Amino acid sequence: MTIEDLALLFTRGIGSRGAAALIDHFGLAEEVFAADKGELIRSIGLRDELAERIVAGEGMAAAEREVEYCRKNNIRIISATDEEYPEGLREASDRPHVLFVQGNVDALSMRTLSVVGTRDASAAGIHTCQYIIESLASKVKDLCVVSGLAYGIDAAAHRAALAANTPTIAVVPSILPNVAPAAHRALADEILRSGGAIVSELHSATHLNGSFFIARNRIIAAMSAGTIVVESPATGGSLETADMADSYGRVVMALPGRATDSHAFGTNNLIRSGKARLILTADDIIEDLGWDIQQHTLEQESDTNTIEIELSDAEQRILEAFKLSTTVEWEHLMSSTGLSLGEISMAIMELELKGLIRSLPGKRYELV
Repeated sequence: MTIEDLALLFTRGIGSRGAAALIDHFGLAEEVFAADKGELIRSIGLRDELAERIVAGEGMAAAEREVEYCRKNNIRIISATDEEYPEGLREASDRPHVLFVQGNVDALSMRTLSVVGTRDASAAGIHTCQYIIESLASKVKDLCVVSGLAYGIDAAAHRAALAANTPTIAVVPSILPNVAPAAHRALADEILRSGGAIVSELHSATHLNGSFFIARNRIIAAMSAGTIVVESPATGGSLETADMADSYGRVVMALPGRATDSHAFGTNNLIRSGKARLILTADDIIEDLGWDIQQHTLEQESDTNTIEIELSDAEQRILEAFKLSTTVEWEHLMSSTGLSLGEISMAIMELELKGLIRSLPGKRYELV
């Protein structure tokens, strides 16, 4: 990040799309401010007065004040040309050129998944959110859950990630180090203590208004490989986030609900209209996102030693059937291993005793 990156933010009239267009053309903010008025006008068709503001360095003084504010409040400033900037967000034409980050900046480069939903969440919706995230965290070791720190499903997603010892990122429509809603200050602090991050696009001189809640949603939608809508009525902010995610080419997923449940009207409509993929398990998410999940090794570690587990030929064949998925069905084992029914039964029992797989309902088996 350079002072010129911040100066773009403080130059009146540029906005997110204007800053993105200038950076896409010139490459760096320093090159933008090094250009003359005519080049600025020709590059992306800037108005005369806006080009004059850039040439005059209108935003420089405010940018220097912002650097001092962030230093005092332990806030990291990241520009769209920095390596730490989320790659998915960098692709968006309306990306914020600058992000303000508290906490672990490395979390922004993890395998992120956005989870959103209604503020008026049901007990069942919160429980399902917890189940999905905890199950996914057990399978995806570099997972980071992204949400908006709002009431309801957002808060449930953050708490589920924390409970699973998984980093989580809260994107807030507030000026750091403050968060919105203020009632979630303790949750935000726990996110920071647990290796997560709080992210905002708003500088310290921003005049806050309700429009930043909607603008915040585009960051949630763009920075992740996919967005899950857990619960939503027929209208709501989470559906807007889903639309934004779709517009960025991200995978949109939704959990279905009962036809008579108002909390599921939005998610059911997303699925019915083909705007979202129906998911029921963590494996559905991994499959829809095309994530390549590294298989567990066939070693178990004690406190002081690594113990290699001996496997029979039949047991090795069973484990090879888990290469494409951490969960397989009995029929798949019959068709893929070349073993008899009795050999499969015996091998499964031995693998369960060795703690390498476990049985699931419906004659399914999961790699531990």
